[in-house]
Amino acid sequence: MIVPLLMLDLCVSLYQWTCFPIYKIAKVRRGDYIVLDRQHLGYLNFIEKFHCTYCAYGAGLIAYISEIIARTEQYFCPIKHARKVLGSHARYAQFLDYGDIADYKARMEALRVALSKEK
Repeated sequence: MIVPLLMLDLCVSLYQWTCFPIYKIAKVRRGDYIVLDRQHLGYLNFIEKFHCTYCAYGAGLIAYISEIIARTEQYFCPIKHARKVLGSHARYAQFLDYGDIADYKARMEALRVALSKEK
């Protein structure tokens, strides 16, 4: 799975580098999500260190991608689904309720502006 994960990492990072500046969306810091430090644990053998590094990369990559997609969703369609969604991202709580049309454009624009101010 390492090759597909690396390709996914490359594609999503390229998407963020090219598209986020166009829409003024703050970029996601890759290093905040992909943390490779377990190989420094002296009590792990080589195979355990390899597995820990692989899992840390995979889990971190999925979290990194999830944040990129969450910011994209916040910009283009910050509307909650009609039914409960399992495993929604942290930004989902701020989204507009399904079917709530009151001040839709203004509230959507406020969520977009918030994205540009993030660091």
